[in-house]
Amino acid sequence: MLDRSRLVTLSWALACFAAFAVIAVLVTHDWGPLGTIDDRGNGLEGWAVNEHWIRQPLKLIELAFATVGMIILTTLLAGAMLLKGHRRAAIFAVAIMISTSLLTTLIKVQIGRGRPPWQNKTGLLSSQSFPSGHASAITAFAGIVIVLVIMLVRRSSTRRAAYVACAVLVVVVAADRVLLGRHYPSDVTAGALLGAGMVLLGLTVYSPLPRSHSQSAEPLPAVGPSNRRLAVVLNPIKVEDVGQFRAIVAAMATEAGWGDPSWHYTTIEDPGTGMAEAASVAGADLVMVCGGDGTVREVCAELAGTGIPVGIIPAGTGNLLARNLDIPLYIRAAIDVALTGQDRAIDLVAVGGDGIEDTHFMVMAGMGFDAAIMEGVNEDLKKRVGWVAYVVSGLKSLMFPAVRVEVSVDGGDFTRHRARTVVVGNVGFLQAGMPLLPDASIDDGLLDVVILHPQRFLSWVPLAVRVLAKRKRIDDTINRMTGHTVVVRSSTDTPRQLDGDSIGIGRELRMECLHGRVLVRVPR
Repeated sequence: MLDRSRLVTLSWALACFAAFAVIAVLVTHDWGPLGTIDDRGNGLEGWAVNEHWIRQPLKLIELAFATVGMIILTTLLAGAMLLKGHRRAAIFAVAIMISTSLLTTLIKVQIGRGRPPWQNKTGLLSSQSFPSGHASAITAFAGIVIVLVIMLVRRSSTRRAAYVACAVLVVVVAADRVLLGRHYPSDVTAGALLGAGMVLLGLTVYSPLPRSHSQSAEPLPAVGPSNRRLAVVLNPIKVEDVGQFRAIVAAMATEAGWGDPSWHYTTIEDPGTGMAEAASVAGADLVMVCGGDGTVREVCAELAGTGIPVGIIPAGTGNLLARNLDIPLYIRAAIDVALTGQDRAIDLVAVGGDGIEDTHFMVMAGMGFDAAIMEGVNEDLKKRVGWVAYVVSGLKSLMFPAVRVEVSVDGGDFTRHRARTVVVGNVGFLQAGMPLLPDASIDDGLLDVVILHPQRFLSWVPLAVRVLAKRKRIDDTINRMTGHTVVVRSSTDTPRQLDGDSIGIGRELRMECLHGRVLVRVPR
C-alpha cells in the first residue's frame, strides 16, 4: 500500500466515497429495498437486544469506542509514534482521525436521519444516525494501524495477525451499533466506507513515511562524482521479498546520487566475508549490508582498515550494533542513513581461543549463561516469534551453573571469580535499552567486562534492578573491569558466543580492541 502511486490510492479512496455516496442517496430517497435490508425483513422490534448477558458487553463496547475512547486510543498511538521518532506517522494518525470525525458530524447534520425506533432504552440517543460515528472512527483507526504495521513490522505472521485483529475489531464495533439499535445496517456500512476512504485519501495527500534525515541536517561536502559505486551484501533469508527490497534500494540510491548498486548474496558457507571482499576489490565507495549481527560482523571485519564505509540495514532479531549506533530499525530509514549519513570510525575486537579460528566481534562476546541462551534458541520458534525465542531460552537457562573463571586485563595478573556469565562488550546496551555495560563506548579503544554471579534464582531480580539503575557498586554478585585487552579462562568447558552466535564450548577467550578500525554510516 505504501509503495503504490498516489493515483492508485486516490482511485481507491474515490471508490470508497462513491459507494458511500450511493448509500447516502438511497437513504435520503427512502429506497424500498434498502429499507427492507435495514429492517432485516422481520419488523422493527426484531432488532432489540434486551438480554442482560449480552447487553452489558455491548454497552461496554459502545463506551470504549465512543468519542472519548477514540481520543485516548489516537493519543496513545500518536504518542508511541513520536517516542519511536516517527513524527510524520503521528501527524498522519491524528489528522486522519480528526478529519474523519469532523466529516462524519457534518454529514450527519446534512442527512438528518433519525435513530432506529427500536434502539435499546439504556443510554438512548437522539442525535442523527447516518453515518455511524463509531463505525467511521474505528474503521479509520484500524486503517491507520494497518498502514503503520505495513510500514514498521517486518514479520509477515505478525502483520497478518494485526490485519485480522483490526478486521475483527471493526466488525465487533459495527455489530454493536446494530444490536443495540443505535444504527441501521446502512449507517454502519456507510461509516466504514467513509473511514476507509479517509485513510486512503490521507495516504494520497500525506505520506507517513519518514523523510530523509539529510533534509534537516547540514549538507556534507561533496567528496566524489555523482556516480558513486554502491555494493549491497544481502542475507536473502532476512527479507521477505528480495525483489521489493532491491527495488527500494535502487530507487533510493538513484535519488541520493548513487549509481546502480551491485548485489552480493550471502550463503550458509560464506555469511558475508567473500561478498565484502568482492565489493572491495570492485572498488565500491560504500558497502551496504542487510542482515543480522552475524552478517554485519563478517562484512565489517572484512572491510576493516580499507576506508570503505559500511551502511548497516538491520534485519536480524537482536540488531544490537544498529541500536547502539542509533541506526533506525525501519528499513527505509536505515537505507536513507546508509546513503546520506556521515561516517564514524568504530572499534573492532579481535578474538581468539581454544577450538576456534581467530575471528572478530563488533558487539559482545560472552561465556556462560548468555552463551547458553544463544545455544538453546529454537530456530523454528525464532522464525515465528523473533526475540521472544530468546526469552524462552533464557528462562530455561536461568540457573546455568556457576563456574570458576579467571580474568586478565591489559596483561595483568589473573583474578579469580565465580560467575554464571562473563560478558565482554564493545557496546553498552542490550535490547529494550538495558544498560548492561553503561560506560562502554564503541569508539573509545576499550573493552568493558561484566561478571555476573547471582547465587540463587531470586537473586536475578535485585541484580536486574542494579543493572537498570546503572549502579557503580561492585561485589561478588556483579563485578566490572575495563581494558584494551581481556583474557577470560574457565575451569570447565563453557558455552561461548560472539555477537549472539554460538561458537561452541571452550575454556578461553582472548580479546583485543582494535581502535577505530571500521567506518560505519550513522545519522548526522
